[in-house]
Amino acid sequence: MTTRSAAFGVSALAALVAATGTVSAQSVNRDLIDSLYVQLLYVALPLTLFVLVILVYCVVRFRDNDDPRPTTEDPSLEITWTAATAVILLFVGVSSYAVFASPYLSTGITADEIGGTGPTPVDVPEDDEVVEVLAYQWEWQFSYDEANVTTRNELVVPADEDVSLVMTSGDVIHTLAVPDLGLRQDVFPGEETTVRTNVHETGEYDLQCTEFCGAQHSHMLANVTVVDRETYDEWLAEHEDESDVTDPPPVTDA
Repeated sequence: MTTRSAAFGVSALAALVAATGTVSAQSVNRDLIDSLYVQLLYVALPLTLFVLVILVYCVVRFRDNDDPRPTTEDPSLEITWTAATAVILLFVGVSSYAVFASPYLSTGITADEIGGTGPTPVDVPEDDEVVEVLAYQWEWQFSYDEANVTTRNELVVPADEDVSLVMTSGDVIHTLAVPDLGLRQDVFPGEETTVRTNVHETGEYDLQCTEFCGAQHSHMLANVTVVDRETYDEWLAEHEDESDVTDPPPVTDA
């Protein structure tokens, strides 16, 4: 029975590892998150298999034990599993820090006092394409200052370039999320937060609010269109000085 269980466990482990193999990610953010998941799975799956094999062995080996006795003390064994646990936790911590410290996941939120004059600005890398985002019940507004273009529920960004979304809310807390691109960031009234990305794959992606924000929360959706640089410049030029927005509420102070 133990041999069969071990064989089954090895087969399951191989299948899971194969299923979590490298897949072409649509963005830097998604690639970082997926790579961390795979690293942690390579640690978690063997440990799970090891524990299950020991459990099955103990059930079979001692199932007819009519005179159970306490386990004898073994300091060397205790030191070994304590050290092994520490090494595993250190590996998880280092791996997670290396990923979450990335500027694509360590998104910015102002740490300054919020005054009465609107959102406090956050720092954005100079070379980034910047889009200002205003969230309000129950729509998204995207502004491209370089071409004086403002869209409603339609975000267009260039592929293979760093893009920073500088966001604030006009009423309550919202959360901008694009699951396929690994993006998720809270949006607060009276503050500015940023989310940074670099998308590899052109195409269309779904954007949604994932923080309950009122009766029409489930309808607070937008479309993200990723195009090459030439198409992006043409789109900006074609829509220069255009504004497709409703009248959002004024941005409130925190």
